[in-house]
Amino acid sequence: MEFYGHIIDGQEVPSLDGATMDDIDPYTREPWATIALGGKIDADRAVQAARRAFDEGPWPRMGYEKRQALMHRLADLMEEHAQELAMADTRDMGKPITQALHDVARSVWNVRFFADHARMSMTDAYPMDSGHHAYSRWEPAGVVAAISPWNFPLMLGTWKVMPALAWGNTVVWKPAEDTPVSATIVGRLAIEAGFPPGVLNVVHGYGPDSAGAALTENPDVDRITFTGESGTGKVISGVAARNLTPVSLELGGKGANLVFDDADIDNAVHWAVEAIFRNAGQVCLAGSRLYVQRGIYDEFVKRYKEAAEALVMGDPKDPATQFSAALASEEHYNKVSGYLGTEALGGGRVLTGGLGEGWSVRPTILLDVPQDARVVKEEIFGPVTVATVFDTEEEAIAMANDTRYGLNAMVFTENLSRAHRVAARLKAGTVWVNCFFIRDLRAPFGGVGDSGVGREGGNFSREFFTEPKAVVMQIEQ
Repeated sequence: MEFYGHIIDGQEVPSLDGATMDDIDPYTREPWATIALGGKIDADRAVQAARRAFDEGPWPRMGYEKRQALMHRLADLMEEHAQELAMADTRDMGKPITQALHDVARSVWNVRFFADHARMSMTDAYPMDSGHHAYSRWEPAGVVAAISPWNFPLMLGTWKVMPALAWGNTVVWKPAEDTPVSATIVGRLAIEAGFPPGVLNVVHGYGPDSAGAALTENPDVDRITFTGESGTGKVISGVAARNLTPVSLELGGKGANLVFDDADIDNAVHWAVEAIFRNAGQVCLAGSRLYVQRGIYDEFVKRYKEAAEALVMGDPKDPATQFSAALASEEHYNKVSGYLGTEALGGGRVLTGGLGEGWSVRPTILLDVPQDARVVKEEIFGPVTVATVFDTEEEAIAMANDTRYGLNAMVFTENLSRAHRVAARLKAGTVWVNCFFIRDLRAPFGGVGDSGVGREGGNFSREFFTEPKAVVMQIEQ
């Protein structure tokens, strides 16, 4: 088994105490790699390297054009190593290889977009009547701790790391302990691309009482960006407050999918399948609450069931597999399978799906579930959707908004006025109309309620990863 170490100060290194952990392939349920298991001392060492690189190194001072060139070189190398990166995520969390390759392409896009965005962004000027002139500068904030999740290891990691780098910060990236390998590969490629030592560091380890906690507690960290479970986000926010460290939190979701009776049914069924069964539902944006207007409810559910059952389920390393026969870990399988018990269903029934072999749950559709049941209220983070009928637009909006989450929603309708009207009233950070998972990296991304704090993307990332500075000049004596 290959060893994957930390990337600290431009070198791949083991943990100072020599500790390691097995990396488990959830499909075979066997270890396939050995990972350096870091703790507080390793996290602190990485922060020190990032601090030196920011305070003394060339990265914050080399200018946008040179950083842009290095980041594009990294993107080139990621494209060259696309199969290796994709297979790392597939073996780490069971993502079908075709989807993992798509994630690599999206990750390369993250690198190139933020490199270009920082280079081309404009500042603000404020002409004054008093013989003075004011303008703004966007100075890098310092050392960024980027803590990424296990469901899109590479894509969401680069989403956090790359804007921070593009604006001149240095980074300590802690990937989820279950999906560490692609982060190490990116760290290796950054060294090959010519990144100065200490600019991009990668530390492996657990969260509580380990590397993750050490990063959030370290006073030399100037920004914390985290994607993960809502409860963990609340803990991080509390810890960061002690040092007044700004945080960006992209947390859980319970996405509502509203299908009106004037929708294109074929299109709505296609995206409803993508919204909950892609990546086996292990998506914060998953459309796990499906509301269908009564006039098309029976026909929609019939087609939806057929589409779910037609998905090719199997070995995630097989390019023919559409739906992985493994959730990301045994722990997560136990969580998701717990939602298929009688108590969680609240009297509802399983139309199709249920438990599979090993650590798998088949594409599952639930019907006749009361709106106060656990499967409706709680984030399952698995391939389980609840289909519910509605009659009026008001009823659909009320049910969609009846949640403590507010990350995203979907609306399917051919009525333009309704599309705008409903999108405006949904409490969600993103609303997709007649589609799902389409992104413009300039747009704000984040949620309301228990779905997070703040927004990232485009200028929103610039505002979080920089310290805006006002400069006022006298131009007339």
